[in-house]
Formats: sequence, C-alpha cells, structure tokens
Amino acid sequence: MPNKVVHYKSIGQVTFFRNRRSKSMKISVKPDKSVLVSFPFFVTEKEILSFLVKHEAWIRRQQEKLTARKQMLSPGTILKTKTTTVEMCKADTCRVEADGTHIKFYAPEFTSGEVKSTVEEIITNLYRLEARKLLPPRLAALARMHGFSYSKVTIRNNKRNWGSCSSRNNISLNLQMMKLPDELIDYILLHELVHTQIKDHSERFWKRLDQLTNNRARELAKEVKKYSTYIL
Repeated sequence: MPNKVVHYKSIGQVTFFRNRRSKSMKISVKPDKSVLVSFPFFVTEKEILSFLVKHEAWIRRQQEKLTARKQMLSPGTILKTKTTTVEMCKADTCRVEADGTHIKFYAPEFTSGEVKSTVEEIITNLYRLEARKLLPPRLAALARMHGFSYSKVTIRNNKRNWGSCSSRNNISLNLQMMKLPDELIDYILLHELVHTQIKDHSERFWKRLDQLTNNRARELAKEVKKYSTYIL
C-alpha cells in the first residue's frame, strides 16, 4: 500500500504512511482525532487493513478521550505563551486588543469553529514570533557549548514532529516547541544537534544524548510525548 489518506465513516481520516525505519505496524491518534498508521515496506495491504480493523475500538476510545480533554474556551479563559497572556472576553462583536504582553480577544461566544480558529491563529502567530526570536540563538549556544555544527535552521509549523535534521545538517524546528518547558526545548535542540553526527536512533545516538542530558535522554523523550504538536 502506498502512502495515502482515506476517510472511514467510523473513525474519520486515516493516513497510511510507509516508514523505512519501521520494523512493525503502529497506530497513533492525533490531537485532531485523525489516525496515522505507519508500517514497514514488507507489510502487505491486507495485513495493514486487518491491523486497522483489529484496533478500531481502541482508536475510538482514544478519540473520545481527546474530545473530553480538548481545551474549552469561555469568557475568562487565559492562555499563556512564553511572553504573552491571551484572555478571552465576552462582547457583542469579535475584536482583538493588545497592550504590551497582554492580549484580549473579544467574542459573543467561544464554541464556534470560526472563533476557535481565530484563537488558534493568534496563538500560532505568537509562537512563531517567539520561536524565531528564541530558538535559533539557543540552538547556536548549545552547539558552541558541546562542539556541534550545523548548516542552517528553519522554523516551521509541523504536525508530525518537534524537529528534524537533514542529511546536509539543516535543522528544522517546530514553532509549537514554544509551549514546552525550557528543559524540554533544550532536549529537542540537543536531540537534533546529535543527529548532525549520528543520523539514526541507535544505542550510540542515545548514549551520546545521555552524555548531554545527565543520563536523562529517554526520560526527557517520554516527557515530550505528553505534549501535542497541535494548537490547543
């Protein structure tokens, strides 16, 4: 089965992703409730579909949990980024007021998709500004501190991963990193810097990362998984 996206009535959008690094089939449910099925090259389409059907009940349970956990907006809700506070306020019409590091977003109600999209756009723009300002200098400082070098760094809004390092040592960082504690931001930056020298996730990679994180590499990796690359 080639990479493709299929919509199923019972579970919604499913992305099938053939991963050259995978050794087994895996299913993950994203914060927007879409489903990702990754699988190795040697697996047949019949096996993949059977695997999906077998885990359909589990997928629905995860989607229900995500619905229950989803950030609910209402008057008085406060969202904070590294530098700015965004407050939800009730008013007859939608508008935004900014006063330094405090933004007030006014709306008649906060349940519509349009209002939620507007709030997500505000938060994304704040993350983008903060990421461009804070991440490149911190990456450069860690590289100097530990003797790494890289070609260039870019900031993107990526739903698949927190960062990546290309074969040419170009590092891409996810602006969603700005929602993470500083310790986890440093972990991701060090993770990508190690990839400038070790291109896989072998034991050699984790050993090097342990050297840079006081033997906490896998612990920090587990902490990162508690956060989402999606807004809200």
